[in-house]
Amino acid sequence: MRIVAVTACPTGIAHTYMAAEALEQAAADAGHQIVVETQGAAGAVRLTAAQVAAADAVIFAADTEIQDRERFAGKPVVIAPVKQAINHPRELISRAEEAAESAAPEAAAEGTGPGDATDHVTAGAGGDEAAGARGAAGGGPAHRAPPEGAKVHPATRLRQWLMTGVSYMIPFVAAGGILIALAFMIGGAEVAVKVDGGTWQGQNYPEVTDLSELLDRAGYAGVLFKIGTTAFSMLVPILAGFIAYAIADRPGLVPGVVSGLLATATGAGFLGGLAGGLLAGAVVMALRRIHLPRAAAGVMTVVGIPLVSTLVMGFVMIVVIGEPIAAAQRGLTDWLDGLSGANVILLGALLGLMMAFDMGGPVNKVAYTFGVGSLAGGDLRVMAAVMAAGMVPPLALALASIVRPALFTDSERKAGEAAWLLGASFITEGAIPFAAADPLRVIPSIMAGSAVTGALSMAVDATSRAPHGGLWVIGLIGRPVLYLAAIAAGVLVGTACVLVAKHLGRPAPEGAAALPGTTGR
Repeated sequence: MRIVAVTACPTGIAHTYMAAEALEQAAADAGHQIVVETQGAAGAVRLTAAQVAAADAVIFAADTEIQDRERFAGKPVVIAPVKQAINHPRELISRAEEAAESAAPEAAAEGTGPGDATDHVTAGAGGDEAAGARGAAGGGPAHRAPPEGAKVHPATRLRQWLMTGVSYMIPFVAAGGILIALAFMIGGAEVAVKVDGGTWQGQNYPEVTDLSELLDRAGYAGVLFKIGTTAFSMLVPILAGFIAYAIADRPGLVPGVVSGLLATATGAGFLGGLAGGLLAGAVVMALRRIHLPRAAAGVMTVVGIPLVSTLVMGFVMIVVIGEPIAAAQRGLTDWLDGLSGANVILLGALLGLMMAFDMGGPVNKVAYTFGVGSLAGGDLRVMAAVMAAGMVPPLALALASIVRPALFTDSERKAGEAAWLLGASFITEGAIPFAAADPLRVIPSIMAGSAVTGALSMAVDATSRAPHGGLWVIGLIGRPVLYLAAIAAGVLVGTACVLVAKHLGRPAPEGAAALPGTTGR
């Protein structure tokens, strides 16, 4: 047999290439020919049209959406997560054999040859309804859907879309977060005020508008901070853009990225970006189902779809998603102002819940803004609780990915390595890769940990004179030992909750490799 395969994991570093090697060895052992396209971090050497046309079967071993999967329409396709290709490659080769054998009689009945991939569709993702819609939009034949049993489960497809967005977002989180952390280490907490504007120890700093002023005002630390925050500003747009890309291919990029930019501009944040990416992909897919004459199809792809989808998503993000969330943010701020004289422990727990809820989004920003306002008003306890609670999510998830690595995908474990520094630097966004992949289990767990830390910080009367900086400004923290103990307690609670939630009603995630000494659970 002649087999082609595509392997891809969210980070595109290790598992993508391990799966390719395992499949190549298993195919050689079975006496078959195989060519593997690795869609990894180093880019992909694409399969040629001749290789695809000559293939008897296709294997998709991926935890992200396959790029240009419509190339394989008409071929029997076997779909599996990356970890299955690594751990059980012979099983996938056997499944490919069975798929090819079952496709042969149908091909003969329809009069198609083994290399004809134009109209014949058998079991697998290559001939799904999305691919059919793409073919129709592009002026080509609309492929019929595969048998029901061959379709990818909607939950699996949703996870692939989200993980595709996360895989492109992680480098921005790592690069931007580490640069910001280095800026705090070199220049102290005041570097953020000197660059972005504000008041520090009685001195007012306007926002830097001329980049040439950065060195004069904040030194090299200011340059690092500016570069890092610029990279971080692309986090939500990249997430939204590549979620839409996973759903609708290249036409989804423009409305997806614009949705992410508007989510940031309107204050909808990370959650708004997630919703915007999914909606942008859906809008583009709906537009691609419109049947047009072949002559107009090219213009529709280049001009019509980007224009209409961007206009629709811009309206949705500004009117439907952005403004209501911004109004809710203002209401939360006013409500917190009324709680400032209430039970301080309860207030600390509430602020902790808010800091972890959307990890840098509008709810998180309300709590942070309230902390900065309290700091300016002379109450140093609120800022301490806010900063401590904001450090917990990345630290808890980093610890969880070390304690039980088999419960996390390869991309999550990679994100966990960077999350240590991000958490220590009070960059709550370090938890976003985990939350985007598994929000229903991760977000409540880290909220519990942050609530514990916020309440304990207020209970021990810890104070902070710095509005940012995390552990790098520990010299400006009042009662530092108790403050660190409050953070440690929240990290342990968050870690425990994440691990318990990951175990409940769920096997090891797709893409989580079996590690030495683990059972995969």
